[in-house]
Amino acid sequence: MARTFFKLLLFATFAVWTMAFVTIAHAVDQGSVVSERVKKLTRAVKWTPVAAIPITFNTYHPQGMVKIGDTYFLSTVDIRKPTTRYAQLQEGYDRDTGEGVGHLFKFDAKGNLIADLTLGEGSVYHPGGMDYDGKSIWVPAAEYRPNSRSIIYRVDPTTMKATELLRYGDHIGGLVYNTESKTLHGVSWGSRRFYRWTLDNDGKVSNAGTRPEDLRVPNRSHYIDYQDCKYLGRQEALCSGLNMYQPKKDGPRFALGGFEIVDLASNQAIYQVPVELWTDSGLPMTYNPFWIEATANGLRAYFMPEDEKSTLYIYEAEVK
Repeated sequence: MARTFFKLLLFATFAVWTMAFVTIAHAVDQGSVVSERVKKLTRAVKWTPVAAIPITFNTYHPQGMVKIGDTYFLSTVDIRKPTTRYAQLQEGYDRDTGEGVGHLFKFDAKGNLIADLTLGEGSVYHPGGMDYDGKSIWVPAAEYRPNSRSIIYRVDPTTMKATELLRYGDHIGGLVYNTESKTLHGVSWGSRRFYRWTLDNDGKVSNAGTRPEDLRVPNRSHYIDYQDCKYLGRQEALCSGLNMYQPKKDGPRFALGGFEIVDLASNQAIYQVPVELWTDSGLPMTYNPFWIEATANGLRAYFMPEDEKSTLYIYEAEVK
């Protein structure tokens, strides 16, 4: 009886590990297809609207998005008191911390809220762009100001339990988890700096004590600031974002969004393409959260650019 029990236990454990491996392998395979197709995107490619799903709850200020099956996860910040800029730098900061609450929302395909996880503590209340490795969601929370500090979390999407992984002395605005090298990659405020942390076999960060100034690498791409990034496999990440351009000093600003594929080994953008899609109010679709996946004939992209009363916009592009 005991021998049979242990055999069943061993089989069940093996099955769980096998399912996890298959899930991660499938995500990497999907990522390589997405990579190949994004590299074929040009300004001439037509993005066709598929759906516009109203979200039934207050989304506050969305930041990052992950889609698992038909379930969505959204990081967002409820700003209770906006930051105030200083007349001059104070202790290296250009503004105060403001006040707010960070959330990770879980919602269904109809836009209905399933769960709400609070992230951060005190002045660290600004969740950022996030990634999913087939098992866990990786999401940062930071102070709402540059050159500040962050807490990095690993979240179980089933239980919505967050595990603190690392505290770091800079504003980390987005994360990517490299499933092949077991490295975690972060981008700073405005994605002007790259960080790389290495995880050991126990899931702990082996270089957590390295000073930010000794770990950071400058981002040499400048036409957009990354808002949300996803790992594609083969040392590549896909980032979306935007920048504001002002032709005249006192004139209106023009927002342009786009995609960039970043080589995580060299911290260098290797493919860039604008995404010429805007909401009726003029927001670029890549204003904040995004998700992307392969279809039979191309790509399907998910965007949520608007605050508070958000809409989930779904577009498809045929890529030959």
